[in-house]
Amino acid sequence: MTLLPTAVNCAAWYTKYMKIYSWNVNGIRSVEKKGALAEFINKENPDIICFQETKAHETQLDLEFPEYEKYWSSAERKGYSGTAIWTKIAPLNVAYGLPEGLITEYKLDKDDYGDPSNEGRVTMLEFEDFYLTTVYTPNSKGDLSRLGLREKQWDPAFLQYMKRREETKPMIFCGDFNVAHTELDLANPKPNIGKHGFTTEERGGFDNMLKAGFIDTLRAFHPEEGNLYTWWTHWANARARNVGWRIDYFMISASLKGRLKGAAIHAGVMGSDHCPVSIELI
Repeated sequence: MTLLPTAVNCAAWYTKYMKIYSWNVNGIRSVEKKGALAEFINKENPDIICFQETKAHETQLDLEFPEYEKYWSSAERKGYSGTAIWTKIAPLNVAYGLPEGLITEYKLDKDDYGDPSNEGRVTMLEFEDFYLTTVYTPNSKGDLSRLGLREKQWDPAFLQYMKRREETKPMIFCGDFNVAHTELDLANPKPNIGKHGFTTEERGGFDNMLKAGFIDTLRAFHPEEGNLYTWWTHWANARARNVGWRIDYFMISASLKGRLKGAAIHAGVMGSDHCPVSIELI
C-alpha cells in the first residue's frame, strides 16, 4: 500500500453517521454529462463514494467536486472496467488491484477476454479504524466461458485478500459482485438458475464470504424481503416494472456490526443501469 501524507483522524472527521455509497456508473463520463452525478452527490451528500465500471482514466475527466479526494484505478484497455473511490476523509494508505502474490498464486493472467489483474477492478483505502475496498467482479459471460475464472481464481483470490487485510483491522468491501446470491435477489429466479450471475458456482463464492464471517449489510436489515434490486436490463421496460437483480452489495466484518446503523438501495437514482447502494456507520 502507498502511504499518504495527508491523513486526518477519521473518527474525528464525522460527527454522527458516516455515509458510504457504492455505484456502478457504467461509464462515469456518461453519467456526468447527463447531470446525474452532480444530482446524486448534491442530494445524498456521501462522505465516501465507491465507483465501479468507470470506463475512463482520470486524465480523460474534468470533474469538479473539490470536496473529495479522488483515487482512480483504471484499466489498461481504454473505455473499459475501472474503479474509483472519492472521499471527504483523507485515507492513511491506498492500494490498487490484487497483490502480486495472489495474482501469481491463482494464475490470474490473461484469458480470451483480457487480464483481470490490469483492468482496474480493485481499489482499497485504509482509514484509521477500517479498510474500505471497492470491486468490479469479472462477469462470467453469457456462455459461462469465464465461470472457471470466477470460481477457481478471482473469487477465492479476492476473498483471501479481504481476509488477510481483516487480520489488522475491520474490512468493508462493496461493489458490483456480478451475482445474485439467493432467489430473493432477482425477479425471475427459476428460469435463470444455472445462467451467468446465478450459477451454483457464483452463488457458492458469495456463500464463502458469509462463511468467512462477512455480513451482507442489506440482509442484516431485510433478511427475507424481495423486490430489492440494483440492476435492470434496458429491455422490456424492466426498470419501471422493477424486474431486476441485486448484484451490488456492501459487506462488512462482523466486528463492525454494532456500528452499522443502516443499509439501503437507492433505486430512484438514475443515470446508469445500476443504482447506488449505501451503508451508514456510527
